[in-house]
Amino acid sequence: MKLTPSRRVYGLAAVLLVSLTICSRKFSSFGEPSFIIPLAVAGITYLLAVREFFSTSVLPRHVLVTGLLLSVLWHIPFLLQPPGPDDDVHRYLWDGRLQRLGYNPYIVVPNDPAVSVLHTPETRTLNNPEVPSPYPAGAELFFRAVTAIHESVFALKVAFVVCDFAIVFVLLDILRRSGQAAHLALAYAWNPVLVVEVAGSGHIDIVGALLLLLSVAALGRRWRMFAAVAFGLSVAVKLLPIVLLPLYWRRVRVRDGALAAIVIGLLYVPFLDHRRIPIGSLGTFVQRFRFNDPMFAMLEHVAAPQLIVGLAVLVGLLTAFWMRSKDPALSADAFAWPMAASLLCAPVVYPWYLLWLLPFARSVATGPIIVWTASIIPIYYVWHLRTLGRAWVVPGWILLLEYGCVAAAGAIVACRRFRRPRVTRGSTG
Repeated sequence: MKLTPSRRVYGLAAVLLVSLTICSRKFSSFGEPSFIIPLAVAGITYLLAVREFFSTSVLPRHVLVTGLLLSVLWHIPFLLQPPGPDDDVHRYLWDGRLQRLGYNPYIVVPNDPAVSVLHTPETRTLNNPEVPSPYPAGAELFFRAVTAIHESVFALKVAFVVCDFAIVFVLLDILRRSGQAAHLALAYAWNPVLVVEVAGSGHIDIVGALLLLLSVAALGRRWRMFAAVAFGLSVAVKLLPIVLLPLYWRRVRVRDGALAAIVIGLLYVPFLDHRRIPIGSLGTFVQRFRFNDPMFAMLEHVAAPQLIVGLAVLVGLLTAFWMRSKDPALSADAFAWPMAASLLCAPVVYPWYLLWLLPFARSVATGPIIVWTASIIPIYYVWHLRTLGRAWVVPGWILLLEYGCVAAAGAIVACRRFRRPRVTRGSTG
């Protein structure tokens, strides 16, 4: 008996629930095979589910509702697990705590003996304690706001999960207004990296992704001022979406852009040091930090790191210009590809960076990006290698698997477009 699309989706949902539940129970063994294997199963299952979503025009409402409820269900065990001892969320907690105590996180170095009394048990293990914070002002103020409510990594993770769920509701509104199938929201909600990096480890990127999606939703409603300000706030969380600027040209008014710039400037006022714009350890990050960066590593042999970072931004901007000329209506693809192109040339590509792409990867055209969110899963093995005393370097076979899958998916999408029959227009004369 041939299974209906709904039954196939339910079967895949069951596999996702079991594999992610097993993965959450092994969260303390982050990066070990016992953690990666069920996560990899979830990744493959997710890709099969996305295939069903894209090949089915309409799924019953009960499939969407059940799918979203299951997503909530498998978030809970990850949320209840403590993050890794040096996960970024400990730095977020430290930065928020510093601000509330009257210190500047762009100046204070966490391992400075003079500030050792300011630490709590949850902040003593933060990563890279020899450098001040690299996060933009929007992120810093978010840390302060959450820690003012409750000073704990759990509170930060809860805030990130709330942003995660908010993205689903915004997506549903966008899909409804654009006449697309509502079940495409599951292409976002079911992604395994999403639950690991938001509910599990807790990363600020989900806040920026929410703000960016709100900006896109506002563009669709012609709320130009709100769209500009929300975009500016997303850039103030992390700089990645700056490459999307060409997509906003002439879609927001000059005064809207000026207001967004003023808002960003005001966010930095509390952190000004002798009237200099604070950047913390951002320069050190560009100079020293490398991870999952095959393109950057090749270019670094012939150019300075600052030039290559500039090139990464330029690649993203040019991709945005190209997407705008190709797609005047600005589909979700137009927002996904510029950021993906910039990340491919970046010095660091952590799995949670792909959270920025997820809300916009919901079509066959973004298939390579969707595959990337699954093919990056083996990279978690590096965390296990570090516990064995190995260098913080991604093995070549993992790089080949990760980017080879992306390249293969890109080739498949390109071949299908090339083989698509052209529509011949008849003569009117």
